[in-house]
Amino acid sequence: MARENYAAQQARIEKEISKLRKRAEALQMKRRKPVLASIVRSMREYGISPDEVVAAMGRTRRAASPAPTTARKAAANQAGTTRRVVAPKYRHPKTGETWSGRGKAPRWLTAAEADGAKRDSFLIQ
Repeated sequence: MARENYAAQQARIEKEISKLRKRAEALQMKRRKPVLASIVRSMREYGISPDEVVAAMGRTRRAASPAPTTARKAAANQAGTTRRVVAPKYRHPKTGETWSGRGKAPRWLTAAEADGAKRDSFLIQ
């Protein structure tokens, strides 16, 4: 019997949470409408295109605070920019695998170093 009461209480609480979330979203939308109208009015007044806003938003965000890595990659892809390819700095002599020297060292290099090889011996000349 206690489980039924618990389950019923949990369902009631979740329903109330759902209602409150919907009310909060409605309130947010109500507050946003006049702001959005003001922005559109200003854009029309000054002849600003949505593309210009998107470009300005991208620059402002990057300058203000760096985004997490995945967000930065997504922003770069949306902006049409490509990531710069870094030339390899190290090469495995037998397999030909390469590593740029950035990030965590690959397994083949750490294994070779554990066997006593020097990292400099894998440098690409």
